[in-house]
Amino acid sequence: MKRILIRISPAIVVIAAVAAYIWWHQRENRITFVRYEEFGIDIPENYKIHGIDVSKFQKDINWQAVKQMQVKKVRISFAFIKATEGITRQDASFRQNWEKAGKAGLVRGAYHFFYATRDPLKQAINFHNVADLQSGDLPPVLDIETSNNQPAAVIRSTAKIWLEEMEKVYKVKPIIYTNIHFYETYLGTEFDRYPLWLAHYYQKERPRSDRAWLFWQHSDIGRVNGIRTTVDFNVFKGDSTDLAKLCIP
Repeated sequence: MKRILIRISPAIVVIAAVAAYIWWHQRENRITFVRYEEFGIDIPENYKIHGIDVSKFQKDINWQAVKQMQVKKVRISFAFIKATEGITRQDASFRQNWEKAGKAGLVRGAYHFFYATRDPLKQAINFHNVADLQSGDLPPVLDIETSNNQPAAVIRSTAKIWLEEMEKVYKVKPIIYTNIHFYETYLGTEFDRYPLWLAHYYQKERPRSDRAWLFWQHSDIGRVNGIRTTVDFNVFKGDSTDLAKLCIP
C-alpha cells in the first residue's frame, strides 16, 4: 500500500491554533447562571465562594440562619457590613451585625460610604473608631460610587488619602467598591493596585472591565434565611484559601 503524504501549510496550522484558543477562552469565560428559588435569584455557578452585603436596611438579621442555609453547593461564606458614612454617620446596625456575623462563623468585612466633598482624614477616623478590624477580617472597604459633582482629580486625591490611612493602620491594601463606569471615569489606573469589588447586576454576564476584580456584586434582590428583606449577593473570584489570604493577618 502506498503512503499518501498530506502537507498542511503553516498558515492553516496557525489558523487552527487560534481558533482552538478562542474556543477554549470563550468556554472558560462563559458564565452559567442557575435559578435557585430558595435564594430568589439566578446565581453564577462558576464561583465557589458566595456572600452578601448588608446595612441597617436589612433590619434585624438572624446570622445563624444565614450561615446554616445551604442549597446544593451554594451557601453564604462572607458578609460585607456597612459601618460608617461621611465624617459622622455610623450605621445603626453595624455593631450588632458585626458581632453576630462573627459568632456565626462568617468571614466579615466592613465598609465606609465615601464622600469626596468631606475631609477624607476625618472619614478615615470615623471608620476606624467604629470598625476596629482584627486578624481574620477582610480589609477595610472604600465604597465610592458618587461624584457629588466633584472633578475626577478631587475624587482621586481624597480617595487616596482614605486608602493610604487605612493601609497604615491595617498593613493591608483596602478594597475599593464601585461600578465599572465610576471606576473608569473617576479612578482609573492609579488605583489598579487595590483589590476591586464591582457592582454589576441585571445582566447575566461578568463585569466587562479590563481591570482585574476579586468580588462581584451580581444581584440586589436575593433572599436568605434569617433576613426578612432582599439582600445583595456577591461572589469571590477564588477559593476559601484565597479568601483567607486576603484577610488581615
